[in-house]
Parts: sequence; structure tokens; C-alpha cells
Amino acid sequence: MRDLALSGDKSVPIYQQIKDAICQKIEQGIWLPGQMIPSENQLAEALSVSRMTINRPLRELTADGVLRRVHGLGTFVAEPARRAHLIELVSIAQESRQQGKSYRAEVLSHERVKASHDVSELMQLPIGGELFKVEIVHFQDEVPIQFELRYVNPSLVPNFINVDFETTTTTEYLIGEIRPEELEHVVKAIMPNDFIAKQLDIPISEPCLKLSRRTWKDNEIVTSAELIYPSSRYELGDRYSPSSTS
Repeated sequence: MRDLALSGDKSVPIYQQIKDAICQKIEQGIWLPGQMIPSENQLAEALSVSRMTINRPLRELTADGVLRRVHGLGTFVAEPARRAHLIELVSIAQESRQQGKSYRAEVLSHERVKASHDVSELMQLPIGGELFKVEIVHFQDEVPIQFELRYVNPSLVPNFINVDFETTTTTEYLIGEIRPEELEHVVKAIMPNDFIAKQLDIPISEPCLKLSRRTWKDNEIVTSAELIYPSSRYELGDRYSPSSTS
């Protein structure tokens, strides 16, 4: 870190010189994606500035998606955004493994619930009817990349409540049990509430992408899921070949 230095151009604010110095390290490939950079104290000492002076450029570079700050661990060079499939049903664990990344899940809730008015409309079931519900945070290389809220029709997948979703994903299990005949995907940008921001370890000011997915079998809805991604860590997209062209 000895070669980390400010430009000395007095027309450029110190915080901007610090941002430029950090970006130069990244652009030159000295600090690589996923690599932890020196701490605020180390940077302050190397550049002979106060820790308070260091804080602003780190915050701004994090907001710009150049850096990623993980509570309790440190600050890392941000990796390119991962891409989730829109057309195919591919589990997030499979996506992670295809990229050579580690994967794990943390199940926040896994229970039987009564359908509220809104959920009954989503699932096309009576209000007060029994449903299975799970809330799961999915991690890639120990970074939270997706929050999943899912409702499942117990008459179609009765054993769903007994599955350990820290050893398999809901997508993998449901595909194995019932191959859906119809999919509905709706994507929108949202702002996270306090709960979602905490689960995804992001500031409440960071926009998220919400993929709402419903699947059908024999004209009945099997499952309705909300999959929420931090916008700085994920993009949604897919590619397909039309069966015919006009």
C-alpha cells in the first residue's frame, strides 16, 4: 500500500483525490474484485489524513457500486453484478455453482399460515385457507444476494413443510416434485424496508429488484414467490430462441 498516494492537485478536493487513488488501484488490477481493501485506519495512516476524511470517499464509492462494505468484515472491491434467469427455472444455488462460487442459505421462517386477503388473491385460494410459507436469505461467497418469500399450495406439494431448505433450494425441490406448466414473472424496482435492508446487508437507500413469480400445474397455482435482489449485486435477464420468426 506504500504506492497509494494522492495527486497533490490543490484544485481537487482531498476526498476526490482519495477516490481517484482507490479507483486507480482497481483499474490497474492491483485490487481485484472480491478482494478486501485496507481498513479506514490503514488508509488514513497511509495517506496522512484523518479517518473522517477517508469515510466519505468510501461511502460514495460504495454507493457507486465500486466497493462493497460488509458489516463486521470490512470493505471489498465489488464484483460484477450476477445475472438471474427470467425465462428458465434455475435455482440460485445452481447459478452460484456455475460461476464457481460458494452457496448457502439461511432459513428465517418455515411454517403453516392462514391466507390473508392479499395472499388468497395471489394464490387463488380461499381467505383463511392453509398455506406453507418460507422466508430464506441466499448467500453467494458469504454475501447475501437474494431474499425469498414464498407461499406454496399444500394440496399440491404436501411434503414441502418437511424439507430442509438449507440443504436444497425451494426451486430444486419444487421442480423435482411438480414440473410447472405455466410461469408468470413480473419485475419491478423497489426500495427496501428496514427488514429487507437488514437481511441483505444494504443501506435502506439502495434500490432493489423484485421478481414476483407464480407457477401453475393443472390450472392451479403451485407457488407464489417474491425474490428480492440488491441492485448493486444482481441483474435480471435471459436469452431465448423464438420457435418461429415472422
